[in-house]
Amino acid sequence: MLEERYCPHCGEKLSSWIGPPESGWGEILVCNNNACVFYRNSQKDIRNKDEDNSLGCRYAEDPDNGYSSFNLLAWYK
Repeated sequence: MLEERYCPHCGEKLSSWIGPPESGWGEILVCNNNACVFYRNSQKDIRNKDEDNSLGCRYAEDPDNGYSSFNLLAWYK
């Protein structure tokens, strides 16, 4: 069982997510809060790199790697 973790950007409890087999991840923790400042601001940064982009990043942690954080690419809603 994974420890309870919270997003450092919005305080939302991170949700468990099983990565697709080809990703090499097992279970990861993801902030699914669409109002999270990390997620909301990520689309602007990515859009500056590609004008036709509808992608953003969610805050995520990898428990198998000491809960290290990373940006999980996601469709921006």
